[in-house]
Amino acid sequence: MKKRMDYIYSDGEQKILIESQQKDTRKSVIDQYISYRKKLGMTQAELARRSGVPRTNITRFEGGSYNPSLEMMVRIAAALEMKLQIELVEN
Repeated sequence: MKKRMDYIYSDGEQKILIESQQKDTRKSVIDQYISYRKKLGMTQAELARRSGVPRTNITRFEGGSYNPSLEMMVRIAAALEMKLQIELVEN
């Protein structure tokens, strides 16, 4: 089993495990995209056609093995008739 290293950011008072936070955020976003795509009854192929993103990238993104650009995420959201919203919240 491969041991995963996690980069740590510290501001002196709190430590943030960057890789863990990135993984959790990515999983949450992927789950939202998949859920909404399925709710619309849209296949990955149809999403690829509507967004102009190659189907292989859609498949890899939904499988969690592809780290998409913001542009790709905006294109997919638009194809799902959604908008991408990124929000910073206080701890």
